[in-house]
Amino acid sequence: MRFVLRLISLFFLVIAVITGVVDAIQSVSSGMFDPTILGQAWFEFSPGTLNQLQAVVQRYVHPLVWDPGAQWLLTQPAAAVFLALSLLFYLLGYRRRKAAGRFAA
Repeated sequence: MRFVLRLISLFFLVIAVITGVVDAIQSVSSGMFDPTILGQAWFEFSPGTLNQLQAVVQRYVHPLVWDPGAQWLLTQPAAAVFLALSLLFYLLGYRRRKAAGRFAA
């Protein structure tokens, strides 16, 4: 299970790096910082899935989860969201090594 969580973490890290590089290239070419917003990129990529997610969350979870929570997340820079997801899945798959040595508990 830890392997799968770390693999998902790596996947999100790759997406975060690619998104960050694209943002950096666009910022240098335009002369101003304009990050890719997650919701905007998702809507351009696949608007149907975004609408389906909204319907599922509002119907089966709770409408308040979508309005303040998911909408806030969708207005954040995509690189930051994917980097946070990568860190979250890495921490979920992390196992602390046992201390070895003279003062091990």
